[in-house]
Amino acid sequence: MNVKQGLFLGVIFAFFILGAVSMQRAMPSAKEDRIYKAIKVYSPYQFEKYVGGLKIVDKRDGRVEKPNASEVLLRMDELDKEWGNKHLKVVENEVEIIGENNQTITKIFLQSEAEKNWVKQFFGI
Repeated sequence: MNVKQGLFLGVIFAFFILGAVSMQRAMPSAKEDRIYKAIKVYSPYQFEKYVGGLKIVDKRDGRVEKPNASEVLLRMDELDKEWGNKHLKVVENEVEIIGENNQTITKIFLQSEAEKNWVKQFFGI
């Protein structure tokens, strides 16, 4: 193998490595499906489709955010974390969802220690 071939293969290899790293950064964090879906029902943020992609709408006041397509999932995670930090509370083996007036809306039973740890870690409780 001569220098040109080695340089070409090095550039190709670097391209794939940088692509994999950037894809990993753009992915939202892993979630416990059962708990996340149950909590997401009470989150005020939802996706809406529009011609340019997805936008995030706050159901409370109708505020709209239109992040880039590569950032929309990460931004939704950030908004959910902010909301969850203020409106979720872990009590023994349950997650309490607290409304705007500090009233308990509902309780969701946590089936395992992994779900409890995920709620605490993801929402920063």
